[in-house]
Amino acid sequence: MTGADWFVVLGYLGASLAAGLWLARRGAKSMTDFFVSGRRLPWWLAGASMAATTFSVDTPLYVCGVVASRGIVGNWEWWSLAPMHMILVYVFARLWRRAEVVTDAELIELRYGGPAAALLRGLRAFLFAVPVNAIGMGYGMLAMAKVAAALDLVPDLGLGADQNKFAVVIGISVLTLAYAGVAGLWGVVATDFFQLLLALVGAVIVAVYAVSDAGGLESLRRALVERGADARLDFLPSFEDASGGAGRISWWMFAAYLSIQWWSFRRSDGGGEFIQRLSACRSEEDAEKAAWLFNLVHYVIRTWPWIVVGLASIVLFPELLAPGQDPELGYPQLMKRYLPSGLLGLVVASLLAAYMSTVSTQINWGASYVANDLYGRFLAPGASQARLVAVGRIASVVLTALACVVAMTSKSVLDLFRLVLLIGTGQGAVLILRWFWSRINAWAEVTSLVVGFSVAISLKLLPLAYGPTEKPPSFLIGPNRFAAELAITTFVTGAAWLLVLWLTPPESDATLDAFYRRTRPGGPGWRRQRERTGLAPAQDLGLDLLASVLATACLLGTMFAVGALLLGFWKVLAANTALAVAAGVLLAVVRARTRAQARASAASGGVATGLGTPPEAAR
Repeated sequence: MTGADWFVVLGYLGASLAAGLWLARRGAKSMTDFFVSGRRLPWWLAGASMAATTFSVDTPLYVCGVVASRGIVGNWEWWSLAPMHMILVYVFARLWRRAEVVTDAELIELRYGGPAAALLRGLRAFLFAVPVNAIGMGYGMLAMAKVAAALDLVPDLGLGADQNKFAVVIGISVLTLAYAGVAGLWGVVATDFFQLLLALVGAVIVAVYAVSDAGGLESLRRALVERGADARLDFLPSFEDASGGAGRISWWMFAAYLSIQWWSFRRSDGGGEFIQRLSACRSEEDAEKAAWLFNLVHYVIRTWPWIVVGLASIVLFPELLAPGQDPELGYPQLMKRYLPSGLLGLVVASLLAAYMSTVSTQINWGASYVANDLYGRFLAPGASQARLVAVGRIASVVLTALACVVAMTSKSVLDLFRLVLLIGTGQGAVLILRWFWSRINAWAEVTSLVVGFSVAISLKLLPLAYGPTEKPPSFLIGPNRFAAELAITTFVTGAAWLLVLWLTPPESDATLDAFYRRTRPGGPGWRRQRERTGLAPAQDLGLDLLASVLATACLLGTMFAVGALLLGFWKVLAANTALAVAAGVLLAVVRARTRAQARASAASGGVATGLGTPPEAAR
């Protein structure tokens, strides 16, 4: 890092802080302003912020490490979430916007009633605001510390090597906290937009320089084949080896990703940070557009620069694949070796941007749980808006401090990432079904939350129970460990909440009718509520699910077509282009039919056919 590099980095940090503080006046008025931007957020800003949130400094390191050690196919660990994200576009985005909640935990007491609903709301808010959020921020801080150390950005503060690098990360986190804790969501999303652009530019720059040194993409591909690493170029797993070999994942793990992960994860209905953005949009249509923009950026645009860097690191830094080495460091090593003065500073600033966009979101999201769902709901129900905003700011400081502790006591970004995935697994089915089946009650969701969390933590701790001479079962230590953990957590949790659902009564008619009037979900699970209220559903669930399937095919087809074009896989390019075009045309037909039905429903005032005009519709 030269003086020119530091000038770029410090200029970026100063601009981010200034922008956030300038927007502070927008977030200081009320909870709605501070946490959901007064529900006035443009769709493009909301979608860009969603993409920036999932692009932290850990993600290029994570993808680089995955590609280097397991090949392109290893990315199915996160590609498998594409169906969940496309269902968010067509099934859930409009439902969440109609609910008009500040946090997803607030929905609980709209959907359920009584003490069980209050218990669930408090429990969910605490678990995801504190331990889950601290772990999520912690692995971002750990990745930032790795980058800082690899690029020699850490001054000698006399605290020891590890302490020195975390001192730098804490300093950056405090800067992020300054604007996220003062300006609220407006400050977060405004800075997110510019941080996303800078982060994407930085990723492309690193990829271009890495490929150039490898002699171009064609030379890079030949070098991988010559090194016997051609399996790392596969887009799909090999079914020849059930246990997975070098540069591939096993068919068992691939099946677990596709058949379990996307619907069993805690964000299966879009929950978490995304709900803030969708609830902040100006309309239901804007919420749907925001979700689409996120998917395009997340899967199509930024996937391939990271993958290309990971492939280049195999050729340029083969020593990182040796036992005991960290392949995640290939990304910063490429930056350090090849980027010239000034450009290195720009890419370092892009990684800072990626880090700050994610941490600022998680700070604001966690604080919203503390202020809205814990303090405002249980400790001080009559608190003023100003006090709730103040509590949110205090919570921001505490959560950031906890995340620093997690980062300083951890070693692997991948391990923390998988832990966050696992402790959120098992709840997804309940979160989906609560929207479309009135029989789901609060006790079923409480059970899924508690059992899922407990099983996940137990599976992570179980290998520690074996002594030095004892060998744990292979599913706890082998290459398929994560797939086994996903399956066990999902099905044990599912059995538990189904049993509790059968043993406990449904929610009251008054609670269910009120929720239906507010959100009007489709499907057969609300037949009695439609009959009592006389209101037709505001969605055709069948068409929306079909649109989600077609959109997923279009999205993945486009993503693989881009990759095939870059790597020169012409048959794969033709097949995936045809898939994307065919799915896109069918999707346009389905959406045209959906819009026609929506216009017809609006013309009738949303009244269910043959049920008359209820008092609500008349008013």
